[in-house]
Amino acid sequence: MTHKIITKSFLALLAMLFSASIWAHGGAAGTDTDQCKFELEPEHWIHYTAYQPLAYPAEDFCGNIPDTGTLTQLVFDYQDVRYRNRAVEFEVTKEPEGTRVFFQPAKKHKSGTVVLKLPNGVSEPGKYLIHITLKGRNNDNLDAHMSFVAGSGQSVARNDLFMYFLFVLAGLYVLYLSHAGFKNKVDEIIANLKK
Repeated sequence: MTHKIITKSFLALLAMLFSASIWAHGGAAGTDTDQCKFELEPEHWIHYTAYQPLAYPAEDFCGNIPDTGTLTQLVFDYQDVRYRNRAVEFEVTKEPEGTRVFFQPAKKHKSGTVVLKLPNGVSEPGKYLIHITLKGRNNDNLDAHMSFVAGSGQSVARNDLFMYFLFVLAGLYVLYLSHAGFKNKVDEIIANLKK
């Protein structure tokens, strides 16, 4: 009976592990589900992702960019088509000094995606602020700001650690079911713990 309960629990955990909704980047309304958004107006957003393709070719980042002094790409996607006809200006500053490290004058991006390339990234570790200004008629500009920390190093996210733990647990369970010697040892240890 216990064996069936463990098997069903294990299968339920695996189903949840591979569920796209658990590992999704966002998806629900509001800012609390996706930390990589700039709010331009209520319910209107620009999504942001950072890449360091030479140092971490398969990774994307948001609030923590691991290295300094390496190619860094900042990618912005308009989530509302109406902003694509407005010129947008980008600036990155080192905080708290406010020193400008990157600037792109206002221009239109009809595709809705903007890729800013910082060939050498940022030169020193610390906090930075991205300023986005969408130019409007009659000086009705929209401003948004988002901070990130550079030079924090590559760290393993809590979700990734949990996923690794589940894979190890799944591997041990498969070994338990398929290898009589391992099963006997585990059963012996459990029997000793019960005493």
